[in-house]
Amino acid sequence: MLVGWALHLGATPLQVGVVGSLAQLSNVVQLPAAWACALFGRRRVALVAVALSRQALLPLALLPFAGLSPHAARAALFCVAAASAVLGTAGNNAWTAWMGDLVPARVRGRWFGRRTAACVLVGTLGGLASARLLDAAAGREAAGAALAALAVGASAFGAVTAVLMARQGDAPVPRGPRPAAALALQPLRDPRARRLLAYQLAWNASVGAGAGYFTFHLLHDLRAGFGVAALHAAGTAAAKAVAAPLWGRALDRAGARPVLASCSFAAAVLPLTWLLAARGTLWPIAIDAVVGGVAWSGHALASFAAPLAIAPRRDRPFYLAAFSMAGGLSYALAVAAAGALAGAAGGGAPHGLRVAFACSAAGRFASAFLALRLEARPDRAPANGAAIERAAPDRAAA
Repeated sequence: MLVGWALHLGATPLQVGVVGSLAQLSNVVQLPAAWACALFGRRRVALVAVALSRQALLPLALLPFAGLSPHAARAALFCVAAASAVLGTAGNNAWTAWMGDLVPARVRGRWFGRRTAACVLVGTLGGLASARLLDAAAGREAAGAALAALAVGASAFGAVTAVLMARQGDAPVPRGPRPAAALALQPLRDPRARRLLAYQLAWNASVGAGAGYFTFHLLHDLRAGFGVAALHAAGTAAAKAVAAPLWGRALDRAGARPVLASCSFAAAVLPLTWLLAARGTLWPIAIDAVVGGVAWSGHALASFAAPLAIAPRRDRPFYLAAFSMAGGLSYALAVAAAGALAGAAGGGAPHGLRVAFACSAAGRFASAFLALRLEARPDRAPANGAAIERAAPDRAAA
């Protein structure tokens, strides 16, 4: 939806890329979020931050009717998107640590695999309906009204999900000393964590060099409509929904490293399919949808499981913050660099984007070898941690 707003307001490729990468750039708040989790509890921080992030988009409903200049409207869009991204990132840190407490390690892959499949299915149906609405909106005013309606709908559904999430219970976490600055540096002293940090830096930079502009390239350079973009998203989602439970079982049996490495190598070829696509020749993006859906579903599950396996349970939010900040900042910088390259190429910058896509493919392939160096270990906990972990399945089921 945010990319649709940016295109509607006449944003440049770099501006579209920045809006699309705000979720990654907002990872700078991961450390304050981890601190808040230590002070107020993971469940409480997750509920408040996630609920607010869903409502932060509501001001967009007024944007088409505010009479702002295009420059002011784009600035307002950036502020709203940034607020939603920052709150969502803080909530994600707390939610991930919270779910890591509730879902025992031995079944995490299967549990999150099924969850991913369900979320993908619902998200795809919503995306198709949104795209149909936007394609049917003839004229600038109608498109603005359609985007406003989507903003209202997103906020309404966000309120419902916040209420449902509040019904989920909590699990006790081993108490430790009050958070100190040294906790933020602890992942840097852990050799296993440093390997994952190196992978996150390299991989996210390589992905950001291309992924921030695939949708823009499809809509702007290839002249495909929102319907085609939605079909591509639907194909990706269908492949994810089928593959996620299978990857989940593989994750429980083999661990995060082989799944993450194999999916990284598979995802390395995806930018090359966009080099083959042209106006009137869109079949390569169908390959991207199918292969990408399978690869990204496994990659997402392994990327979720690897930090949980490496991080000590008590200090989990600080480890998650370090991993997310490293990946998010490198992704955002790569998006900015790719946007500058596209802008230097001039015009719609299709040639500059193609160079960025090629660089993304090369970087992904090189980064995938770093996944082979990763190690994982069971969740660490104090003496009473085992009892807490054994009690977690009953709480999760409740």
